[in-house]
Amino acid sequence: MNIIELEDKYIPSIFPRRPIVLTKGKGSIVWDIEGKEYIDCVGGNGVCLIGHSHPKLITAIKEQAAQLITSPYLFYSEQRAKLSEKLAHLTPNPLEKTFFSNSGAESVECALKVARKYTEKKGIIAMKNGFHGRTFGALSATWNPKYRDPFQPLVPGFTHVPFGDLEAVKNAISEDTAAIITEAVQGEGGVIPAPDGFLAGLRELCDKKNILLIIDEVQTGLGRTGEFLACQHWKVVPDILCLAKGIAGGVPLGATISSSEIFGKLKSGEHYSTFGGNPLACAAANATLDIIQEESLVAKAKKMGEYFLKHLQEASKELRIIKEVRGLGLILAIDLRLKHKAYTLKAMEKGLLLLTSGTTTIRMLPPLNIAQNQVDRIITILQEILKQ
Repeated sequence: MNIIELEDKYIPSIFPRRPIVLTKGKGSIVWDIEGKEYIDCVGGNGVCLIGHSHPKLITAIKEQAAQLITSPYLFYSEQRAKLSEKLAHLTPNPLEKTFFSNSGAESVECALKVARKYTEKKGIIAMKNGFHGRTFGALSATWNPKYRDPFQPLVPGFTHVPFGDLEAVKNAISEDTAAIITEAVQGEGGVIPAPDGFLAGLRELCDKKNILLIIDEVQTGLGRTGEFLACQHWKVVPDILCLAKGIAGGVPLGATISSSEIFGKLKSGEHYSTFGGNPLACAAANATLDIIQEESLVAKAKKMGEYFLKHLQEASKELRIIKEVRGLGLILAIDLRLKHKAYTLKAMEKGLLLLTSGTTTIRMLPPLNIAQNQVDRIITILQEILKQ
């Protein structure tokens, strides 16, 4: 029985699969079990910020694994302490306290609990087309009915309004509103940046109404958009920040960051994570953050993202199938006039792995250190498959 047959036999078929077995990665390239090479624009669903198998990350993981893999919050940890200090310095004031978990959904769960605890209110306003995860709290904030409807009733108290519509947000606010949660760029929703003035307007509303602003930067944080945080494009600071995906270079880690005042409302034992902030994941995250800074990956993402977007837009003029191209840094999308499935499979045949959103949008989340010649190759492959 081969690997595909083995997985199909023993793993639930609850997510779409592509018929290749990946066995190796280096930088922006991955190889399958047959030795075929691909440019990776899936990047572990946006996890591979620093690329695959970065030598400094490998060294950090090996050294920590040889020393101590797990140590819960019951005890202090050198790697956890160093990581929390780095994040406090890299994020704007007053974001200074970090709770570590294992994923983006968990980072959102923590944010929602903290918001309700701090405000002593229950209402959460979230955005249509927003995505925050598939656990019950995060799913309640997520909009898409295909994720929500099979699992109703969800956590009560959530209201969804159109992304970018400040007037709709104002109308949704009540005396019981604890927080507003939004992405700065809707990733799963199709790579939709916040309209100018929207995040600033949310910040102003929250300040006026004593509501907390939660910004989910699970997919867009840590340099992906050409700023360390996507919300920094609009000079907005949230009350609670959610990070995950690439923070530990591929090792599972989530982070919920807020102020001492807001986290101070939680009593001992009201939130916890057995694996959260374990030494192995924190060592990987410390190395990842060092690599992002030492290799100027935020600036590289900005420069390469602008190059990528410009050349995609130029190519799209000759391809009638393309409805729109958009992006910010190295999160990019191509809206098609037809369903994307056949085209993502054709791209895979030509050595390019693509992510998607909905049924007609191709999404790309390459490593921040992707080379220009690789971007050129991506554009060539896209032109070839979309001309057909």
